Amino acid sequence: MPILHLILIAAIQGLTEFLPVSSSGHLILLPALTGLADQGQVIDVAVHLGTLFAVILYFWSDVRAAILGLPQLMMGRIDTQGAKLALLLLVSSIPVVALGLILHMTGLDEMMRSIKVIGWAMLVFGVLLYWSDQIGETHQSQKDWSVQDAMILGVWQSIALIPGTSRSGITITGARFLGYARRDAAKLSMLMSIPTIIASGAYLGSEVIITANTALIRDGAIAAFFAFWAALIALSLMMRLLNSISFTPYVIYRIILGIALLVIAYT
Repeated sequence: MPILHLILIAAIQGLTEFLPVSSSGHLILLPALTGLADQGQVIDVAVHLGTLFAVILYFWSDVRAAILGLPQLMMGRIDTQGAKLALLLLVSSIPVVALGLILHMTGLDEMMRSIKVIGWAMLVFGVLLYWSDQIGETHQSQKDWSVQDAMILGVWQSIALIPGTSRSGITITGARFLGYARRDAAKLSMLMSIPTIIASGAYLGSEVIITANTALIRDGAIAAFFAFWAALIALSLMMRLLNSISFTPYVIYRIILGIALLVIAYT
């Protein structure tokens, strides 16, 4: 695959994975709107791994605590913040993993990969994000995260299997409805992405690894590298901007893109 094509895919994935604008929707639109060849699952897995390393690095202190808490959790003890965080992340990933497997095995995930679906998802869930951000009270922070809230956010996260929804956007929406502050809602969303990306990467990776050749592995490594840096930049900027702005700029972008896609789909 041409290097510029790989960089374009990596940039789209990296810049949109953690912004509430849907990375999967943009990746589906790339070949649909430009005529470029579909990148295939190997590159998809590679760019997701790049973004995974970015979020792990950015939130390393929390990730490290969760990793250190896993042995305690496996022994049935939740007496440290790390063990509690590990439990909550696992609980929050169950709905999306279960539903994702069902959709993938039945082929329904492929049926939803259309400009019409992405356009409606961009528009509807963009408006929902705006609504939650405007009416959501701010009375909870990350330290208040509970098993019940993790289960609720896990259900919200499973909606992101609809292309164009945005995994980060829908989980931030759910967190704002639950009363989490903007930065805490965004942070919980980013942390929840880690087990989800690991699960999807492991599943898809197991399907494509036997067909991967040297050229594909090289292309994957290049794509992962650029996706890592793009994701790290986007994540850093968003978390800093949330100190002074709301999610409205992302909502405006979603609405404009959603309307444009629906015009294309229906004409």
